[in-house]
Amino acid sequence: MTTPTQLDYDVIIVGAGPAGLATAIELGIRNIRVLVVEQNERGGVSPRAKTTNVRTRTHLRRWGIAYRLAAEAPFGIDYPNNMVFVTRLGPGGHELARFENAFDAAPVRSPLYPEHAQWIPQYALEKVLLAKLRSLGSVAVRFDARLNDATQDGAQVSALIDVAGSPMAVTARYLVGADGSRSRVRDLIGARMEGRHGLARSYNVIFRAPGLSKAHGFGPAAIYFQIGRDGFSGIGPMDRDDIWFFGPALGPDETLTPEQAADMIRARTGIDLPYEILSADAWYSNELMADRYSHGRMILVGDACHLHPPFGGYGMNMGIADGVDLGWKIAATLQGWGGPQLVASYEAERRPIHRKVLDEAVANLAMAASALPASIEDDTPQGVEQRRHLGALVQKTKGREFHTLGTVLGLGYEGSPIVCCEDGPPPLHDTEVYVPTARPGYLLPHAWLEDGESLYDCLGAEFTLIAAPDASPEDIARAQRDAATHGVPLAVQQPQSIDFMDLIGASLALVRPDQHVAWRGDRWTDVFPVVAGWQASRAAGMKQTLRESSTSPADEIGSAANG
Repeated sequence: MTTPTQLDYDVIIVGAGPAGLATAIELGIRNIRVLVVEQNERGGVSPRAKTTNVRTRTHLRRWGIAYRLAAEAPFGIDYPNNMVFVTRLGPGGHELARFENAFDAAPVRSPLYPEHAQWIPQYALEKVLLAKLRSLGSVAVRFDARLNDATQDGAQVSALIDVAGSPMAVTARYLVGADGSRSRVRDLIGARMEGRHGLARSYNVIFRAPGLSKAHGFGPAAIYFQIGRDGFSGIGPMDRDDIWFFGPALGPDETLTPEQAADMIRARTGIDLPYEILSADAWYSNELMADRYSHGRMILVGDACHLHPPFGGYGMNMGIADGVDLGWKIAATLQGWGGPQLVASYEAERRPIHRKVLDEAVANLAMAASALPASIEDDTPQGVEQRRHLGALVQKTKGREFHTLGTVLGLGYEGSPIVCCEDGPPPLHDTEVYVPTARPGYLLPHAWLEDGESLYDCLGAEFTLIAAPDASPEDIARAQRDAATHGVPLAVQQPQSIDFMDLIGASLALVRPDQHVAWRGDRWTDVFPVVAGWQASRAAGMKQTLRESSTSPADEIGSAANG
């Protein structure tokens, strides 16, 4: 066996947005040498997203920084995450509909997840992620750097990076493109975005307005959706120092000067205050996915390979989930215990999820584009009836946009090549309702333990075998021996205070580093060649066989491989 050439880094990540930072953290906590390059200074006053969902905050809990994000909450972690639909915010406005605790952001303990969601500007999340990243000794970050070019062979990637105007040649095993909708890495691998551009155009205005929070009577909320005779717009508090956002729907070529933006806020809200415009820019809703996510050792994550309408708060959180999935797989491969199927499984697992979530976001966009009655604000019997009818329609149709736990937690990796799939149809999907399942490919169902800790807190950094209190000691010992044989890091946990069969449906469950179930069964069989990516799972040959058979591990794998 030849000794690999010493490279500058193990992984180069282009882009320091949430997807790139998440990928780097997953690698950095495993001591993988990472260089993150970003051509722009992050931050600013115009957030690209505001919802950190329960799944993302659970990753932050695993990284030890969920409490830091809570501390960054501009109005306190218990600020009501309500979505309120009104005709206008100011005097004479009427409430049409209300959705409380959108995205499960209330800081209450739930049996379904260990961390609630949080309404917070994306730049605040990036600040917390970057601080974590800079605490990891194997990671370097450059904010004055731009990727110019990259080439690859079978063993490495060679990148040419412009650093503050000076060229720098860097080598690594992998190059990850987390560089957004105009991805340079996507161009380099010859991928193209497919789908629909420009489904809708909106404007994002950030402004300061002292006293605005007390100038209306609808109570605290994250967003006030104004549906009035002047059209549709969203407005809400964003940060300390009386900073708000305003998002009107405008025509294809319409732009706003600061003065026009301030006048429009006055007109749409009916509240006359001094409005200081801090920034204003247009953005488009797109339905796009890359035709491929990788080529050789160059791989795309986040907006570089999928672009969503923002309705439902999925986009940024999906990018972070991409980074988690890819990060542990690259790390395992570089550390020698991950096989050739492991990194390749990234697209096989993530693409179907992206498609389902994209479809959900587009459906929410269609509901947002409904026509408005002309007399919706009139104090007439007709106006009252139109408001009643519209409010009922909003209440009926918009819940799927704000109550999304079934999509956030309930989608699984059906048919994954590194999951020991089971027979039978997958669970029915309801975007508003999450029904936990330990079916392989899905998130391990959550539970609180007797000591107040989360079951997730017991999971190891890599694979974890969760065993029922009465599980066979011989099976547990066989799993540990098999893990040692294959070099796969394995922790074992036997929680005593949960209804194991009700939660898991079997005596044993093998859980991946990303908290997804890789296999479950009543008797152990050696599945490490599959779940570590050395041998692709066969959906027909390794389903119930792996769950129920009591034959030897070698016989099981041999049967699956030869079947």
